[in-house]
Amino acid sequence: MFVTAALADLHQELEPYYSEIGRPSVDPELMIRMLIVGYCCGIRSERRLTQEVELHLAYRWFCKLDLEDEIPHHSTFSANRLGRFRESDVLRHVFERVVWAAMAMGLVKGEGFAVDASVLEANASRYHGKAPESSTGLRSNGRPELLPSTLPPSTRPPSRTPTARCRR
Repeated sequence: MFVTAALADLHQELEPYYSEIGRPSVDPELMIRMLIVGYCCGIRSERRLTQEVELHLAYRWFCKLDLEDEIPHHSTFSANRLGRFRESDVLRHVFERVVWAAMAMGLVKGEGFAVDASVLEANASRYHGKAPESSTGLRSNGRPELLPSTLPPSTRPPSRTPTARCRR
């Protein structure tokens, strides 16, 4: 219901981006419906998205495809998402229409929003997600982290100076 309302005037909005001559274009409503399936189901690969829509009847039904209808090639999504859809700002339009429909039905109030700002520990960082100046000196396993600046002077590794280099 939300998608049908959001895609009502999609063809009019995208009309300037499609040519009347040449090979017939893939229906933009079909591509956006398929992208919505991908976003809702966590399918991040456009190649996998085309495979999933080809296999699952529920996805075909949502995309208004019959069993005999051909699925667009995965490269078509990349070209349109990075080209026509970005230039026309149609994805923002669809998102706003879905939010407005949800507000009209009383599902959301539209008074506030939330942002997920979770801090995730990075395995590649020696500071484990903390800046060096805010480091607690403890590793993620609770053991002390021995940085050269925290070691006693007698146990610090020798600093490399131009005179300490090996000569051959």
